[in-house]
Amino acid sequence: MTIRVVVADDQALVRVGFCGIIEATPGFTVVGEAKNGAEAVSAARRTRPEVVLMDVRMPVMDGIEATRQITGAAQTQGVRVLILTTFDLDEYVYAALRAGASGFLLKDTLPAELLNAIRVIAAGDALLAPSVTRRLLDEFAHRPDAGAIADARPQTPAPRPELRDLTEREVEVLTLVAQGLSNSEIAARLGISPATAKTHVAHLLTKLDCRDRVQLAILAHRADLVPTG
Repeated sequence: MTIRVVVADDQALVRVGFCGIIEATPGFTVVGEAKNGAEAVSAARRTRPEVVLMDVRMPVMDGIEATRQITGAAQTQGVRVLILTTFDLDEYVYAALRAGASGFLLKDTLPAELLNAIRVIAAGDALLAPSVTRRLLDEFAHRPDAGAIADARPQTPAPRPELRDLTEREVEVLTLVAQGLSNSEIAARLGISPATAKTHVAHLLTKLDCRDRVQLAILAHRADLVPTG
């Protein structure tokens, strides 16, 4: 399947560069470009891509509000947002999590890492850059306002079962998800098949009413299943 991508960045050279890398790679295609958040929302509604590569600071509408509108609307249900960040603006990243972003990418990333990140987000298979994600989640999960991520779609709230309702194996899988491991890595660590690991993750998403692995990871950190630091 060809992964369809919308690229949103207010800097033309950056946007063209990302588009060129994506278009030059088999299995990927750019279906829309946007120079601000409002255009990103419009492009997502029009093209229904698998992934929107979203800058944060843009005119007219920033990437945070655009992410919130894309992930919270039925019209763009299933469209996943990959945030571009420099990580010197952590407050924006926290806001992006609350808005429903599925992952984060450093702006100075290498082309191969960019493509892998898009592929991973499109598949919903793993958190990005585990070492960076762990740092981000460690900080985010223990902030006073971290609970906001638990319900990324406030218009349709649903109570989550307590972690005590999980099986011992599910707790193990949840802990490894929070450490940034992919399904294949979880399978290797626990001595199970990748398909079984994927099934456990799917059950966790359902039981804990989470939209993706980012939310699972935050819940695990807030429950102190993963040591900080």
